[in-house]
Amino acid sequence: MNRHIASYEGRGFKWKLAAALGAVYILWGSTYFAIRVAVSTIPPLLAAGVRFVIAGLLLYGWSRLRGKEPPQRSQWLSLWLMGLLMFLVCYGLLFWAEKTVPSGVTSVLVAMIPAWMLILEVMILKTQRLSKTVVAALMIGLAGVAILTGALDSAGRHIPWLPFVAILLSGISWSLGSVVSKKMNLPVAQGINAGGQMMCGGCLLLLCSGLFGEWHGLRPVPQNAIFSMIYLIVAGSLIAYSAYVWLLRWVPSSKASSYAYVNPVVALGVGYFMGGEALHASAVVGAVLALISVFIILTHRTSVPVETRRENYTDKSGS
Repeated sequence: MNRHIASYEGRGFKWKLAAALGAVYILWGSTYFAIRVAVSTIPPLLAAGVRFVIAGLLLYGWSRLRGKEPPQRSQWLSLWLMGLLMFLVCYGLLFWAEKTVPSGVTSVLVAMIPAWMLILEVMILKTQRLSKTVVAALMIGLAGVAILTGALDSAGRHIPWLPFVAILLSGISWSLGSVVSKKMNLPVAQGINAGGQMMCGGCLLLLCSGLFGEWHGLRPVPQNAIFSMIYLIVAGSLIAYSAYVWLLRWVPSSKASSYAYVNPVVALGVGYFMGGEALHASAVVGAVLALISVFIILTHRTSVPVETRRENYTDKSGS
């Protein structure tokens, strides 16, 4: 009987894992085009802030109604820090950049997140080490990014370099938040954790939106932007982000970030077929190099032995 229960629990976990990966693979891949539609008529920080405040309130409120414990006072500080890294900096820059950069190209640049995450895990957690293969993969990925910076928009014009830098910084901030979250005191309940992060980040985004003057001269929002915002709130935030938080808790960061080489394929397809975004040669070549880099990084990571991790931890705590 115990074997039957263990087997059932194993199958249950596999189904949850498949569903969570499917959510971050497909839903997140399609949100890049939804963001581009939303920011075409809604100021970027305002759009991001509204998205995450509403999604966070819904997720947090639902979790409290189900009897989940609220965050402790010390945990709120961690939630605000996560809101800063993974929402204000990450999504603030991403929404702003997508006013200029096609959604497909944006998704490929964001796909470099595993590379930044690996570097941060080497530097902060000391749980990974660089091999020659991984270093070569990083070089290939950077070459792909360099080629992408020469990409053209749908009108055949060169895209300014600043939005590209913003997207790269966005990915680095997301990676930093994902890595340091493993050392932070966060709520155990998934809905409280994800909802609290989104509420804090959304409030920071709305505050910055007001400070940057986005609330002045607002115009009526067209239907397509409203539908995009609803999709971002429900599919992108309530479902996909909750799945990502669950993945971070139960699987290695490398597996949680494996969506990075699926999202661009989805985003490029959606942008091409639904948004009329052109697939120029530079975008295709850059995308291929970046995805090859991500695939190598996620399949050739080298973990530091447990004994070494313990020594590093002891040295850090002793200082």
